Amino acid sequence: MQEIDVVRALAALAQEVRLRVFRALVVAGPAGLTPGDLSTQLEVAANTLSFHLKELTHAGLISQERQGRNLIYRAAFDTMNALLGYLTENCCQGAACAPSEAASSCHCEPLVEGEPL
Repeated sequence: MQEIDVVRALAALAQEVRLRVFRALVVAGPAGLTPGDLSTQLEVAANTLSFHLKELTHAGLISQERQGRNLIYRAAFDTMNALLGYLTENCCQGAACAPSEAASSCHCEPLVEGEPL
């Protein structure tokens, strides 16, 4: 991924509504969502949503497909993974970091009411 693409993607995500839209599309997975579904789910006006969908599409973070009379928006998982790869490329002093290792090393304890953080 080129640096300009990273900047464009991060700039697109650096806005509350666009971040919420992108996360909703990630949760929706390959099935994607229509603008109407997104508008209802996120409680965002249709014209406002349209602007944000355009910005996310321009950044390559989402794609759109026409199915009959509907547009279906989907997260561009390849771009998302490339962005994450770019951001973590040189972590751990250049050593390969496996996500499964990171997840297995997390020993989070549930918070108990009254205990300090």
